[in-house]
Amino acid sequence: MIDKRMSAADVVAQIKDGMTIGIGGWATRRKPMALVRELVRSDVKDLTLVAGYGGPEIGMLCAAGKVKKLVFAFASLDHYPLEPHFRNARQSGSIEVLELDEGMFHWGLRAAAMKLPFLPTRVGIGTDIINQSGFDFKMVKSPYEDGEEFVAMPALKLDVALIHAHRSDARGDLLTLSMDPLFDELYVRAADKAFASVEKIVPTAELDMAKNSRYNLVERPMITGVVEAPYGAHPTSAAPDYELDLKAIKAYVDSAASDEAWAEYRSKFVDVDDAAYLAAVGGAETINASPKPVY
Repeated sequence: MIDKRMSAADVVAQIKDGMTIGIGGWATRRKPMALVRELVRSDVKDLTLVAGYGGPEIGMLCAAGKVKKLVFAFASLDHYPLEPHFRNARQSGSIEVLELDEGMFHWGLRAAAMKLPFLPTRVGIGTDIINQSGFDFKMVKSPYEDGEEFVAMPALKLDVALIHAHRSDARGDLLTLSMDPLFDELYVRAADKAFASVEKIVPTAELDMAKNSRYNLVERPMITGVVEAPYGAHPTSAAPDYELDLKAIKAYVDSAASDEAWAEYRSKFVDVDDAAYLAAVGGAETINASPKPVY
């Protein structure tokens, strides 16, 4: 069987200038931050970032000047309602944006996952979402007797998807053990290539698929590569393995205060290898001791 194990650098080497990149997870839950930090350290630029349920991956890539255009529904750190580096980029006009209702974003991602050019929806009708400059939303009429008119939400086609899961084998069989799998399956299915960072790569037998098949979101042929990255979602959570690190999130929020603050944060937490990052945030013991957050 094909061995799909690779490094984060191997993944980023397949991302080129101008590509459309989708990033899974939700705000501060199961973001592939080890892969994002590797992308920040790269020379890649002019990305179209599709991250509807955005968190620190949006802000970090914007702060690093990697994003040309952002397609999103929200950008939050949960306990900090508006992602601060995203706020800076949005207010300065340094990025192009396509802002979507969550329902429209979901439908666009699902259309791409189903290899359809669009899906009809009522979401957006009567709002300015469908009147945004720079994008011409189309309407379609039902061919049936009702004759209802819908928004034709276009597919959000991806060149590359990045997600974070809990376990994998070398072949790309994934287990996502969180209570909510979110929309990671759709990101994978919407992309030409999909890469997953995982907490641990184990022998296939240890996945116990007969028992855990409900945690396997997508077929392994859809996974291009897997990266073993312990604590690879930090500072976001990868429950049940570990929870959100609010202290580390606060340090990240503070880095949006000025260019100097971002440069200091980046030098300490981004422009370092995985071992140095883990040490900088207090080590595995600190992450493992993070309490379950209250939302």
